[in-house]
Amino acid sequence: MDRLNSLMRGSMMGGSSAPPGAVSEPKSERTPSVMLRIFGGDSNLVDNSETVYISSLALLKMLRHGRAGVPMEVMGLMLGEFVDDYTVRVVDVFAMPQSGTGVSVEAVDPVFQTKMMDMLRQTGRHVPETVVGWYHSHPGFGCWLSSVDINTQQSFEQLTPRAVAVVVDPIQSVKGKVVIDAFRLINPQTLMMGHEPRQTTSNLGHLNKPSIQALIHGLNRHYYSIGINYRKTGLEENMLMNLHKHVWTEALQMDDFSEEGGKNQDKLKRLVGLAEGYEKRVKEETELTKDQLKTRYVGKVDPKKHLEDVGQQLIEDNIVSVSRQMIDKEASVAKTNGANGHQDGHQNGNMDVDEEL
Repeated sequence: MDRLNSLMRGSMMGGSSAPPGAVSEPKSERTPSVMLRIFGGDSNLVDNSETVYISSLALLKMLRHGRAGVPMEVMGLMLGEFVDDYTVRVVDVFAMPQSGTGVSVEAVDPVFQTKMMDMLRQTGRHVPETVVGWYHSHPGFGCWLSSVDINTQQSFEQLTPRAVAVVVDPIQSVKGKVVIDAFRLINPQTLMMGHEPRQTTSNLGHLNKPSIQALIHGLNRHYYSIGINYRKTGLEENMLMNLHKHVWTEALQMDDFSEEGGKNQDKLKRLVGLAEGYEKRVKEETELTKDQLKTRYVGKVDPKKHLEDVGQQLIEDNIVSVSRQMIDKEASVAKTNGANGHQDGHQNGNMDVDEEL
């Protein structure tokens, strides 16, 4: 019986017998190293200062594709290269023939992707440019990844471990501020071990404050955010600055007279309607009591204020139009006089030559 108890006690303490003189490694120190080797903990971690550099062409094409698909979601592939461990460069994008409803998009069409890569190979762009990730739009509801987006990103990361998922919101994006973010999945095995998904060497990965929607939908739990920067050359910057540049001569361009007449008639009709509404309101104010007037015009249009705004706009537009006509008339008269004077001088010169002959 004592022998049986000793055997059971030995099995509970380790399950393996060691020689009397052998020194065994403590279990608390041996287990983490074994688990790290099993789950790949010794591999190099991604740095949090990794940045995705998006070119101006790629950003414009993404925004244009997203605006064209509103209110549906659209998606596409990003072309570029992985320069080093800290830089992902996106040179160009091309749209995919998929669209989604709600907060998810369909899977990538491999046939279309193969055809596009073959076309790029024909143009000679396949050498430096490869598929570095994918992008899709979230029109109006922020930048984050849904469960379907996470599954799509998993398929990309199986082919390319450093693949990036870019989410752009074309509705919330305004001039000078693009609502865009880049994500990559977190390995669940590292979370099980209690390790950080990325190593921290700088504050570049913590400059952008995450939104509440992204945190609710799994940011820093299922995926992490990557910093985005926009790579612009001097020529690209000059081109973008001149894209919507206003010239002072635009104020001198005359509009069509029929269009201006139609606009004036519409504004005059609106003025008549507002004047009638204002007259009606003045009569009601004399008939109703103070308590009735407090709730009478709640949520209704104030005809007096709109009457002033429409009248002032009508006067300003007509003054500018008349000024344009006067400037155009003076310029045309001066041009005609100059042409006539040049022609008269040429004729007088011919007469002098004839007299000399």
